[in-house]
Amino acid sequence: MSGVNEIRSAFLNYFAAEGHEIVPSSPLVPRNDPTLMFTNAGMVQFKNVFTGVEKRPYQRATTSQKCVRAGGKHNDLDNVGYTARHLTFFEMLGNFSFGDYFKERAIELAWNLITKDFGLKKDKLLVTIYHDDDEAARHWKKIAGFSDDRIIRIATSDNFWAMGDTGPCGPCSEIFIDRGEHIWGGPPGSPEEDGDRFLEFWNLVFMQFEQVTKEERQPLPRPSIDTGLGLERMACILQGVDSVFETDLFRHLIDATASALGTGPEEQTVASFRVIADHLRSSAFLISDGVLPSNEGRGYVLRRIMRRAMRHAQLLGARDPLMHRIVPALVREMGQAYPDLVRAEKLIEETLRLEETRFRKTLERGLSILDEKSSSLKKGDMFDGDTAFTLYDTYGFPLDLTQDALKSRGISVDQASFTDAMERQKAKARASWSGSGDTKTENYWFPLREKYGATEFLGYDTEISEGIVQTIIRGGPEAIELKAGESGEVVLNQTPFYAESGGQVGDTGWLKRTTDGEIVADVLMTHKQAGDLFIHNVRMKSGVLKVGDSVRLEVDHTRRSSIRANHSATHLLHEALRQVLGDHIAQRGSLVAPDRLRFDFVHQKPITAEELARIEDIANEVVLANDEVTTRLMAVDDARDAGARALFGEKYGDEVRVVTMGRNAREHGSNALGWSVELCGGTHVRRTGDIGLISVTGESAVASGVRRIEALTGNHARKHANDTMALARTAAGELRTTLDEMPARIAALMEDRKKLERDLAEARKRLAMGGGTSVGNGAAAGPAGVRQVGDVKLMARAVEGIEMKDLKSLADDGKKQLGSGVVAIVGVTADGKAGVVVGVTPDLTSRFSAVDLVKIASEALGGKGGGGRPDMAQAGGPDGAKADAALQAIENAMGGA
Repeated sequence: MSGVNEIRSAFLNYFAAEGHEIVPSSPLVPRNDPTLMFTNAGMVQFKNVFTGVEKRPYQRATTSQKCVRAGGKHNDLDNVGYTARHLTFFEMLGNFSFGDYFKERAIELAWNLITKDFGLKKDKLLVTIYHDDDEAARHWKKIAGFSDDRIIRIATSDNFWAMGDTGPCGPCSEIFIDRGEHIWGGPPGSPEEDGDRFLEFWNLVFMQFEQVTKEERQPLPRPSIDTGLGLERMACILQGVDSVFETDLFRHLIDATASALGTGPEEQTVASFRVIADHLRSSAFLISDGVLPSNEGRGYVLRRIMRRAMRHAQLLGARDPLMHRIVPALVREMGQAYPDLVRAEKLIEETLRLEETRFRKTLERGLSILDEKSSSLKKGDMFDGDTAFTLYDTYGFPLDLTQDALKSRGISVDQASFTDAMERQKAKARASWSGSGDTKTENYWFPLREKYGATEFLGYDTEISEGIVQTIIRGGPEAIELKAGESGEVVLNQTPFYAESGGQVGDTGWLKRTTDGEIVADVLMTHKQAGDLFIHNVRMKSGVLKVGDSVRLEVDHTRRSSIRANHSATHLLHEALRQVLGDHIAQRGSLVAPDRLRFDFVHQKPITAEELARIEDIANEVVLANDEVTTRLMAVDDARDAGARALFGEKYGDEVRVVTMGRNAREHGSNALGWSVELCGGTHVRRTGDIGLISVTGESAVASGVRRIEALTGNHARKHANDTMALARTAAGELRTTLDEMPARIAALMEDRKKLERDLAEARKRLAMGGGTSVGNGAAAGPAGVRQVGDVKLMARAVEGIEMKDLKSLADDGKKQLGSGVVAIVGVTADGKAGVVVGVTPDLTSRFSAVDLVKIASEALGGKGGGGRPDMAQAGGPDGAKADAALQAIENAMGGA
């Protein structure tokens, strides 16, 4: 038992048998400690357990924690490859007691494991303790049988651990092994302690005090244990090799690198092989935990790690991108212990390939310019800082790479002038916001972005984290605090809250105290300013929130889950629309909210009911397939070449997130990456089945050539379906029929209604033509309202309850009744307006024009004009009360009184 994977399993199983809960490794991005750039020790995920803020269902735990030390105060980057033990990524095995056992049991467990299970020789082991920890010394003597000379007392902070300036703390006991006289170095505390002969491999922390103030320290009521054993160092010891890079895991990674290069390590190149192997592990695990290369924060550290390895690949003669080709070997070695590595394999490969492709271009251009600009310099000279900044700003050549390339020649870089050039560029960037129309961004948000840097978004992988309040805005200048009842805007160094972008609404949730979890403020909305400064709109609920406070951030999980489902459904509907309507479909805007989604797209005509049903069915087929939703980082041109669809109105950089869905749902078409492939920075479900159900609720026009489709997902879709079914059942009950027979029943009722409406219209017309009112001169009208005007018969009637469209047919009927004469009918509507029709029989059109007569009537009704033919004309007016006056005006025009 000496392989890395065997040692890890043996350690965890040993402590599990001793009553410890095996707890999975936490992510490399700490969720509960915003002061750390990366998780660098096994106790990080248990920080709140040790302080009493969080309770777990167990009192003993054991882990194999992935750790990175390549940024901040824990930075081993420059040593990697050149020493026997330094790594940027390592695994820390640990056992923890939360108020259960203490020093004696911790020492006993450690001693039994290393001497019995791991078989280390007792005479090769020695320990250090804090100088006044007589209790630990007594236990070591009793359990291990050590004499005083093998228990070395250390009076410095190296053997006293503290969580911070205040909080839990306690003495340490480190276990060392003497690897033999053939290796230079001395025991801890000696002048030669920095040598590699005596190797520390396990540190036992006895957490027994609380530092109340700088001067005051009190005993903890429940002392605890936190230990850390370096897996790679233990493998080095058990496999009998002098360097961690000679252990089985690293040998396999180095062999894979050699195979990809076609050449193996030699004395002058072995450091480069080691750098590549170590940095590959760091890069892969950081990417799998959601960190992507960028120019700031964690992303910048990742980029430095990646590019340092890529520079060594170039030194080894690699002509094409190398690192992504070694990823399968890493996954084979570590994927079983860390399944997230398997899940993210494609993302890791794409990210490494993209970064190395770009870096090679950067390296080629930068080295050429660097050689040219430094050709006249000699050892001890200083390289111009302005030129170094031009390399950085224009060609993407990092300052540390410039320094590294010149170091071998004894040339330094003028960092003062480099910094001056950087400040000039920032001033230019501020000015570039001018003309955007956003004066507040230019004068207010951009300086804040420059002051505090980009907000690090953690929300792709978590909905809970801690963050440090960087600034508070309350209606204008920066404030130092917010009190209960007040509202304001808060900027933190990192956040899991998604800021409104790309159609997806911003997250809501809570800011809580880290000490007791009480809600400090409601987060009402999250939005972005100046590109990547996340602004949290909050309303204070209790206490006081101050700049510098560390707070717990919790996204509203239920709301975020609904948003994820709706966003992923938008992608599926987009592809389904293309499948049904054609490749011309292109997005023209969207809304992704927790309760609904809408999607605008180019299409020239309404979508039929049959087409909508097919679109919905196709999208739901992918939902039911429950395929994994994958995300990868790609060059924007590569993504488009692979079939990824860009969204209208979105701006993309050189690197883009590509979201793929429906990898197994290929019946309706697919491309090289999957079924639905889009460039997208939003949050999405883990598997398509998480959407639950997609229900299309509407389709409409929003502009010329632009249609809108609206839909619901999950519980909202289910509720909508249930409500619709309840309405259908109610309707069926009212109609006294079944659901299946209801369409036929409704069709029959509609036909009956049409018949009744026709019959009613005929009855009204007959009624309207069957009686008369008196018009003109107070004389009584004859039968059916017919009177004699000179030698011409006039049928003049005012009617109500008749559709305006039926007035002409009434006039035709009147003409038939008269045989020869003029018919004038005014119809009055329910809202008091009027329409008038005048008909003239053919034998009289030479004497009377229906057009002229209808215009006269229209004027009497308060209208203007009218039109038609000499034998039939129609007009209207706003004043139906003047119906009799309009008829009298026609009679007068015909030569009446």
